[in-house]
Amino acid sequence: MNMQVSQGVQPPPPPSSLEDMRLPIVMMRDILLKTMFRKNIEQVSELADAICLPRAVTQEIVDMARKQTLLQATGTLNANNDGEMGYQLTDAGKTRALDALAQSEYFGAMPVPLDVYREQIKRQSIRDIQITREDLTGSMGHLVLPEDLLSNLGPAVSSGRSILMYGPPGNGKSSISNGIRDAMGDKIYVPRAIEYSGQVITVYDPIVHSKAEVEVDDPNSLRRKRTFDTRYVRCERPTVITGGELSLDMLDLVYNPTARTYQAPLQLKSTGGIFIVDDLGRQAEPPQSLVNRWIVPLEESKDILALQSGEKFEVPFDTLVVFSTNFHPNEIFDQAALRRIFFKIKIDGPNQQDFLKIFAMVAKKKGVPLDESALVHLLKVKYPTIQNIYANYQPNFLIDQMISICEFEGIPYQMTPELIDRAWANMFVKDEKIVK
Repeated sequence: MNMQVSQGVQPPPPPSSLEDMRLPIVMMRDILLKTMFRKNIEQVSELADAICLPRAVTQEIVDMARKQTLLQATGTLNANNDGEMGYQLTDAGKTRALDALAQSEYFGAMPVPLDVYREQIKRQSIRDIQITREDLTGSMGHLVLPEDLLSNLGPAVSSGRSILMYGPPGNGKSSISNGIRDAMGDKIYVPRAIEYSGQVITVYDPIVHSKAEVEVDDPNSLRRKRTFDTRYVRCERPTVITGGELSLDMLDLVYNPTARTYQAPLQLKSTGGIFIVDDLGRQAEPPQSLVNRWIVPLEESKDILALQSGEKFEVPFDTLVVFSTNFHPNEIFDQAALRRIFFKIKIDGPNQQDFLKIFAMVAKKKGVPLDESALVHLLKVKYPTIQNIYANYQPNFLIDQMISICEFEGIPYQMTPELIDRAWANMFVKDEKIVK
């Protein structure tokens, strides 16, 4: 791909000392103790992998805990770990681990301070991507689109701002949104967790983010071997897709009162990627309310979140927001809201020529031979009954219907005027009263 980012996003450098961590010393010590307690780990090399730090930095925390008599060397060398010294919690260390777990169940990967994460967001900003016409064409080559659509869509995507796609249902707005995502071929670094004001907020979500690329240290050396800070996961640019289920509270921090930790809201998980709000207007919340929630993030590139205590704080908002709706924008937004959405792109149904292209592509893919008399019947008899309004979903629907009929009747896949009529009957519901 011909993107500005094709040379690769600059990775977050691994910390080389405790000072590099920029985390509270007590928090780091307690996470180490909790991880040892919960995972029954004794070797520094295993502990370094568990808390996602270089071995040398992990050793610094271990040495600090030893000075505080929270850890002690076992006095034995583990042959399976090339003679590596083992460590275990002292009674005081177990007590401290239990006290720390009572305050927060979080253990494992050390969090990244929010201010440090801000620096990485700048290195991999969605607004630095330059997508070319070739990139978009490549990711949407399977779609038959109007010639001017990519011309409108390209600058919108490259801006990294907000996009509203609107138009009749069934014309590929969701497919186009997915194509935008696929055009962004580079990888970014997503923190497993971030820290703000002593609170841990988990960010990495395997449902949203691609699988981790794991890096480990050389167990035979205290020297740093990792090429990036493994508190982050190297991922495809994330894509969060929500539909009618989206509610305003899904955009707030999620607090787990049992674990006493937070989970990042959807828009924070999508940082550096795309947030797609599909079927806008189908949510329980009015569309105007949803867009109002986005006004500050869209205009100022920052979002405001709140802790359980009520303390509010700023997080970067570096996300391409794509709204998709079947309603006309003037029906669901006031003009002030529309001004805040940077690009408005209408997605219409295909003309007859493009409809026939799609129909032929689908038929070929599904093994249904085209029949001229059936096509003439479809275009000259059936479509005039709906004012010749074509939609992108219709070829798939009609051909799947004909396939089902052929399989039921035990005949080879085929296309006839009669089969067109039977398939057409299932595409629309007649507007008639039901006698009760």
